[in-house]
Order: sequence, then C-alpha cells, then structure tokens
Amino acid sequence: MMHNPYALYLVTDTDLCPRGKLPDVVEAAIQGGVTLVQLREKAISSRGFYEEALALKQLTDRYGVPLIINDRLDIMLAVDAAGLHIGQSDIPAEAARRIMGPDKLLGLSAGTVQQARTAKADGADYIGVGAVFPTATKKDAVWIGRETLREIKAAAELPVVGIGGIHAGTVSYTHLRA
Repeated sequence: MMHNPYALYLVTDTDLCPRGKLPDVVEAAIQGGVTLVQLREKAISSRGFYEEALALKQLTDRYGVPLIINDRLDIMLAVDAAGLHIGQSDIPAEAARRIMGPDKLLGLSAGTVQQARTAKADGADYIGVGAVFPTATKKDAVWIGRETLREIKAAAELPVVGIGGIHAGTVSYTHLRA
C-alpha cells in the first residue's frame, strides 16, 4: 500500500501554540501520526520565519515527514522544504510551479468546484479545501461544510485535504473520507 502524505495534515498556528513550544508540539504530533506539516506564519519577520522553518525542516526530516511552507516561496526555497501551499490571492500556482520545479509539492487552496477543477492545470499536486467547519484561526475563512467538500472532492483530479475547524470535537476521520 502506498503511503498517503496527506492522511493527517497539520497546519501550525502560533496563536494556539506559542513559537517556543512549536518544535515540541510538532514532534508530538508526528509521533501521534501526523503525515505532513504545514508551517503557517502570518505575523513574523522574514528572518524569524526562515529560522523557524529551518528548525522544523530538521525535525520533519528526522521523521521523514514533508514540511510545507505556507505562502512564502522564498522561505520554501531557502530551507529546501518539501513544498509550498498557496491561496487564490497569492503568487499564481503556475508561476510558483515554474520557480519551484517539478520535484516539490505544490498545494493550492480551493473553495469552489471550479477552483478545484483548474488546480491541476495550474500545477498543483493537491488541494486544500476549507474551512470545512467554523474556525477562529483564520478570520476571513468561509465555512463550506461537508457537502461542498464532497462536491469538490468528486470534481478534483488531485488529492484533497479538508482544512479549517477540524478537530476531535467536530469530526472523525471516517466522516471526511466519505
């Protein structure tokens, strides 16, 4: 059976986990079964983001878990992370793919069936869809719910990762697989 790197996808959030504790929390998450880590930072200097990414890259490499950098192509390249995750208002996916090359993972956020349908042509390897449930960690997120997630998953030609508001209190893994 082929390993699915998207099976349990962790998106970091320093509002919930202070930066000083992030390596320990990420390591515990990996030991608990996380298969991919996305480092998401919105309020940090470029130098701070680089240093944090480098430290997490060393940690994730030790466990053989891919590290994805959110939004920052420069940081992804600088630390030689496994890939980049971008949204619809970030650098265009086709431009990111051209700069990154074919060997890095490229994730693209999609909130509609049409965005999911064009993701593959734009160079994405997977699609992040959400927020599946209400979330306080991304203030501008629109809650799409399970039904829209199912529609996007059916239309997409790529692996789909449900994101946003997913935790033990909102859903079990088996509900999202359907």
